Amino acid sequence: MATIGYVRVSSLSQCTERQDLGDVDKVFEEIASGKNTSGRPALLSMIDYARAGDTVRVYSIDRLARDLRDLQDIITQLNDKGVTVSFLTERLSFSPNAEDALAKLQLQMMGAFAEFERNIIKKRQAEGIAKAKERGVYAARKRTPTINRETVKTLREQGLSTYKIADKMGISRMSVHRILKETAA
Repeated sequence: MATIGYVRVSSLSQCTERQDLGDVDKVFEEIASGKNTSGRPALLSMIDYARAGDTVRVYSIDRLARDLRDLQDIITQLNDKGVTVSFLTERLSFSPNAEDALAKLQLQMMGAFAEFERNIIKKRQAEGIAKAKERGVYAARKRTPTINRETVKTLREQGLSTYKIADKMGISRMSVHRILKETAA
């Protein structure tokens, strides 16, 4: 029986360190939106890795999902495997065989709040973009060209610094670091 941690932030500028899960055997961590389960490989790996008798520990409900249906599906999937899901901030646990009506109600309420919060953020963002367009100061984000990851890796193997690789390929140094980290895994 293992204690598994799941940590998620939405962007590179956010820090995972505030999500202290305590003593865990293995942590699955990712930088991805919580709007749905697609595009979240660490979540899918965690679900696949978890075994009967394990406990999945998550800092808060909104770190697992920001969509109520996804939240319930994830918990159901894990519970069906015999895995307990525990949320530290809300102090809620969902065990495979436990039927706690109050905990289920709290989960649905907190999940609905997380989904509501995401919708409010999207609305405010859209309003801000509309106002910026009215003032003529909004420029849509440029689409990043497709980066040849093998070229980045090859240039690094040739001894080029991340600065020189970024300059040569016309990408940011952080993109180079991210690609090198992905290809090393």
